[in-house]
Amino acid sequence: MIYIPKNKTKINKVDLVAEDIIRFEKSIANFYNNGKIRYPIHLTKGNENYLIKIFQYIKKTDWVFCSWRNHAHALLKGLSEKNLKRQIMNGKSMYISSKKNKFLSSSIAGGIIPISLGVAWSIKKKKSKDKVWLFVGDMTSLMGIFYEAYNYSRNLKLPLEIVIEDNGHSVYTDTKKAWGLKKIPYPKDVFYYNFKLEYPHHGTGKWVSF
Repeated sequence: MIYIPKNKTKINKVDLVAEDIIRFEKSIANFYNNGKIRYPIHLTKGNENYLIKIFQYIKKTDWVFCSWRNHAHALLKGLSEKNLKRQIMNGKSMYISSKKNKFLSSSIAGGIIPISLGVAWSIKKKKSKDKVWLFVGDMTSLMGIFYEAYNYSRNLKLPLEIVIEDNGHSVYTDTKKAWGLKKIPYPKDVFYYNFKLEYPHHGTGKWVSF
């Protein structure tokens, strides 16, 4: 299920298809399973088509901030497979970045929220037409810092678009059970989708000898 706020306009043609992202993640999983990546990795599968739909609203000059499960986002933001693979092989799977592509991710839960807010404030001061896109998980969307940033950005009319990615878990804790919720609450001016993650929180689900 995906929710897209009203009055949003598609402005970008996405060249990648879901199979491109799946193929790349499979290649990284194989490197990891063969002991070639001696660092934590976080893979994604099951949300490719949702991300492709959302990236149709993101300009190439917009900033994208997301969390540790970021390989698909990085590819969709324009990072080459070669660049992305190099960063992952060097242990940066959870904090891929590219100043050229205006892309930043972090392994710290909620850590990208104030950074994205500051960049959005800077864009407004420069009177630029660019935007900041903030991708957060379902558990992160329930953190206090998320609500503070959301309210601040709306009160000051900052160019901050928010995407809540709901895979139902924080690591292996059921998000809704943890908070006693029937569903994840989200404001009607943010993007939202839920999906079943087909990889474990970390790694590939296999014991690997390094």
